Amino acid sequence: MGRRAAVVALAASSVTVVAGSQAAAGARLGIPAAATAAADPAPPTDGVHSVRSYDAVAEPVRLHIPAAGVDTPLVRLHRAADGSVQVPTDFGVAGWYADGPRPGQAGPAVILGHVDSRAGPAVFFRLKDLPPGSQVVVDRADGSTVAYRVRSTLRVPKVEFPTDAVYGPTLEPSLRLVTCGGSFDRAARSYRDNVIVSADPTG
Repeated sequence: MGRRAAVVALAASSVTVVAGSQAAAGARLGIPAAATAAADPAPPTDGVHSVRSYDAVAEPVRLHIPAAGVDTPLVRLHRAADGSVQVPTDFGVAGWYADGPRPGQAGPAVILGHVDSRAGPAVFFRLKDLPPGSQVVVDRADGSTVAYRVRSTLRVPKVEFPTDAVYGPTLEPSLRLVTCGGSFDRAARSYRDNVIVSADPTG
């Protein structure tokens, strides 16, 4: 979230990830070795900058999406050396982009997670099936929560990832959930698309 980062799909994630562990995660997701520290759900974020300041809120620590069977701790994700956003090394855990707005602050809070691995479904496996109106709840470190309702689900080719729409500054709080999706390119060992869920606060 520096205000623009790289992903899904919305497949999809903290940790300070070292290049070796990130490369391993990318390989299991089908990400080419060249992508290593910049794994799949997150494209480069250069170009989006904002001088906005944010109201202080506690860090997010857990994500609940009942309709998708998601109940996961959240790890911190930052920018990788190539400008993309890191993804979680644990396929069963989602991560939040810690260089951008936190859930509840003005702007898009971005949470990324994997869709699957060689072992089977991952944390955001059912994200693509979320209907509008589905509830999303984020727990914060101070015991507070922020609730959202899903507004839309979008699947886009990774080569056309809408970076500005996902990471660009906004006046109101919002949430983006990103993972991988679409068909699997066996030659590239990667999904061709990203799934992006947009949600708005209920309060």
